[in-house]
Amino acid sequence: MFSITYSPRNSPLDLPLFQFNFFQHFTMTVLSLLLLLFSLSLSAAHGGRGAISQDLIHSSCLQASYPTLCIRTLSSYAGAVKTPRDLAQATISVSLSLAQNLSEYLSDSLRQASRQQRAAVDDCVDQIGDSVEELSNTLGVLRHLPCGDDRRKFRLEMGNAKTWVSAALTNEETCLDGFKEVDGEVKLDVKRRILKVAKVTSNALFMINRLDGGNPTGRKMLGVAVTVTNGGGFTAVE
Repeated sequence: MFSITYSPRNSPLDLPLFQFNFFQHFTMTVLSLLLLLFSLSLSAAHGGRGAISQDLIHSSCLQASYPTLCIRTLSSYAGAVKTPRDLAQATISVSLSLAQNLSEYLSDSLRQASRQQRAAVDDCVDQIGDSVEELSNTLGVLRHLPCGDDRRKFRLEMGNAKTWVSAALTNEETCLDGFKEVDGEVKLDVKRRILKVAKVTSNALFMINRLDGGNPTGRKMLGVAVTVTNGGGFTAVE
């Protein structure tokens, strides 16, 4: 075993070459081990937070109006969601993004719609446009909710948020109803898209109610038709 004696007059550069190489190798090994331990600790910390986030999403979505859709649409937020407030924001963000995409799709659909379809699509563009504005307002409220003991202001802002999300869902339902007397491929495609937005918005309303501590319920889209049966009727699917 090598014995290295240090004194104020020498440094690793003053040592014989074989001793200096040993010293350098030992130092690099220690540093590598420290970096590995640090990396593992960070990975474990992030993994723990991700698992907690996944648990929060899963346990909350199980009580929502459309659990499977809720979990699927929020899975990309795992790791970012740490509190019920984060979860409500994430759900509203998903609903807003889908509504914006639907608004663009409807505007494009106007160009290929028949005269009968055009009236329904045109009305739907306005209604979904209103939904986009209402969901955007809700997201703004959630991002600036008062913290601390100002419970009165918190309840006031949450009341506004619930009103806007409920209005957005009503607009989406009205848009869907407008296609009852419309036929053709556009009808089926539009209905599927509107229904998905409405379901996500229903889940968002549930998360808002849950955050407010009130009755955590959404509005389920019962009996909404999205596919044509052999008899010419419709079948609702989640």
